[in-house]
Amino acid sequence: TNQWFLPAVRGDIPPGCAAHGFVCDGTRILVFGGMVEYGRYSNDLYELQASRWLWKKVKPQAPSNGSPPCPRLGHSFSLYGNKCYLFGGLANESEDSNNNVPRYLNDFYELELQHGSGVVGWSIPVTKGILPSPRESHTAIVYCRKDVGSPKMYIFGGMCGCRLNDLWELDIETMTWSRPETKGTVPLPRSLHTANVIGNKMYVFGGWVPQSAGGEITAPDGEWKCTGSFSYLNLDTTEWIGLISDCQEDKSNLLPGPRAGHCAVAVGTRLYIWSGRDGYRKAWNNQVCCKDLWYLDTERPLAPSQVQLIRATTNSFQLKWDEVPTVEGYLLQLHADSPVPPVAAVPGTGVPETSVLSSQGSGCSLHQSPQSLPSIPYPEMKVDHPSQTNNLIPNNVQVSLSSNSKAEGKEKVAVPENKVAQETMKNHGDATGFKESNAPSLLPVCTSSAQTSANVGELHDLDKQTVNPDASVSSTVSSSQTMVTQQAVKTESSSTNGAVVKDETSLTTFNSKSEAAETAYIMPSTKVNTGQTTDSHSSKAPQRAVRSRERRWYDVGIFKNNSAVVSQFYLLPEETLNISNKGEGADVPDYRLLKKQDLFPGTVYRFRVAAINGCGVGPFSKISEFKTCIPGFPGAPSTVKITKSVDCIHLSWEPPASPSGNILEYSAYLAIRSTQLQENPSQLVFMRIYCGLKTSCVVTAAQLANAHVDYSSRPAIVFRISAKNERGYGPATQVRWLQGKATVTQS
Repeated sequence: TNQWFLPAVRGDIPPGCAAHGFVCDGTRILVFGGMVEYGRYSNDLYELQASRWLWKKVKPQAPSNGSPPCPRLGHSFSLYGNKCYLFGGLANESEDSNNNVPRYLNDFYELELQHGSGVVGWSIPVTKGILPSPRESHTAIVYCRKDVGSPKMYIFGGMCGCRLNDLWELDIETMTWSRPETKGTVPLPRSLHTANVIGNKMYVFGGWVPQSAGGEITAPDGEWKCTGSFSYLNLDTTEWIGLISDCQEDKSNLLPGPRAGHCAVAVGTRLYIWSGRDGYRKAWNNQVCCKDLWYLDTERPLAPSQVQLIRATTNSFQLKWDEVPTVEGYLLQLHADSPVPPVAAVPGTGVPETSVLSSQGSGCSLHQSPQSLPSIPYPEMKVDHPSQTNNLIPNNVQVSLSSNSKAEGKEKVAVPENKVAQETMKNHGDATGFKESNAPSLLPVCTSSAQTSANVGELHDLDKQTVNPDASVSSTVSSSQTMVTQQAVKTESSSTNGAVVKDETSLTTFNSKSEAAETAYIMPSTKVNTGQTTDSHSSKAPQRAVRSRERRWYDVGIFKNNSAVVSQFYLLPEETLNISNKGEGADVPDYRLLKKQDLFPGTVYRFRVAAINGCGVGPFSKISEFKTCIPGFPGAPSTVKITKSVDCIHLSWEPPASPSGNILEYSAYLAIRSTQLQENPSQLVFMRIYCGLKTSCVVTAAQLANAHVDYSSRPAIVFRISAKNERGYGPATQVRWLQGKATVTQS
């Protein structure tokens, strides 16, 4: 939600301190040392269990070959595996805290952690090579290449009476220190900066640097300043790349201001930067604390999961997909089986239902949090403001900041005029979406309301075995089937001894084209393949024709959250389609000028979705295929409950909300084991286990013994329930009954 909160902590709450060491290990946080008050430093170690907000002061064993770490500040404290590595810092040689006699340290300690909570003790590793010189306010990170298993710790910069910009490497396996040779322009000497690893890059931001252009490290204290410069070190090639130079002007406040003593944390491929002090105002006899929050998108987001179906009607789909961390929105596209004619450009039809993002050039771009700057320019990407609805992305100034990655770290900033956000896919058939750029994208954090996602219900039985229903969607449906709805299982409880649906979940439904098609699709007490049909409507010749010609994808829109209700899509003018097929340099349509096309009943639509961040559009998901319902058939049964007994389970459901006539019968099916499944595990084989007018049935232990356990996501037994009226069977509600570890058997 991008909202701050103050947790109510308890236990051995540590005193406030500055320049301490801090590591995060799962849901626990370890804090070591720091300055409690001027001249008085600490060597206490505290552990916070963030899942319970419980502080505990821990007392590690002293090392067997020396003394424990002395009180200090400005040290580095790095985590790798089950060990923390402490290096350097600043100690006070005087016993009188009012008489501060600084002593720079270069001692090195290893702290072994216990799993989950607690520590074992300190040790002093025996190292080889030349130890780094004493220093404080440096940075240390740990990196391990994927192809080489030896982890390395890198120490950069710091302070020892003057600022440093040397780089040191420690091979943790051999405990050998070395000075790696680097390429590129080394950042200016600095202290109180931050360094974070994302992928194979160490990102260095801010800190105190020389005031003079030459960067001499012998400059007196009055010639140092805070910087907003930003670089990264490729840890595989040891090459420095400059992203934001120290002398770069930022009159539009599109970049983080100069600062030191800030904090930075990597979440996935995104780097967040918070607070710090601006030393420019030292002449005023004070330093201004920053209260702004920024983030850097370092690469395009990963592909989302396949689009899943929640509900289908004759002319709409309710869809969802798994969330991708740290993204600003999702581009949803569809392709129709039936031909969609291109149209000429039409006058504006008003603001589209979902705003669209601009993506021309993906560069570094930053802005401040609304708490300090309410109206913020955005680059390439739009983030919603708190006053806007969740599924809209606002229109803002677009900023492109591209880096000359190989030459001197120079930057180029282009600020176009304020304009309505528009979708700029260079090729709608291209999974990459936005144009390439060497630079990652820096964006300001914007507070937004909480995002919602579909809840997954739980089925609990009273014999202490737990099973859960889960959302399930088939991604391939033959043209003779109508794909369908998912109904929500309502929150209910039961006094019976068995499993009860406790939360809302999604249930997939399928619809057959006619009763004749249905009998070919699922027959009583027989094994059938749900993915194939011999219906004449599923002729393969036209399908080959569709695949042979170039597939055109149409935008449904860009959505803030991981769900969408689709009833229309945007038609591109014919000339735009021709241009888009050429790829680079294509003109970008304005959604407001495009005509919308409604979905048709009984039509197969293919969907794909891509996540978007400041670097652009990521790769598209795998394609899912759904079919709108045909009018006149009954809807899917709803409110399915599964109650477990000793030797059987009870299925019950509610009649369809839209029966479209009299319900003649219900059928329930169970996915069963089959040799056909071994050849194609994605094609489930079903056996009818019930047919009648009642809205409930019993599944016997013998039937369950033959059930197939689906491992496509979490282990589950799959049921389908459908209703029949005068026209035939409608869509089937599909339930995935999750199996606990104790109840799962191999199928």
